[in-house]
Amino acid sequence: MKKLLLVIALLGVGYTIYRQVSANQAEQDLWTEATTAPDLR
Repeated sequence: MKKLLLVIALLGVGYTIYRQVSANQAEQDLWTEATTAPDLR
C-alpha cells in the first residue's frame, strides 16, 4: 500500500513539474513572438 501511495505521489509531482515547464515554454514562445520584428515581406 505504501508503494502505491509513493508511486501516486511521484506521478503527481511529475505532472506538476511537466505543467510548469509547459507553461514556462508557452510564455517564452509568446514573449519571443511579441518582441521579434514583424516580417513585412
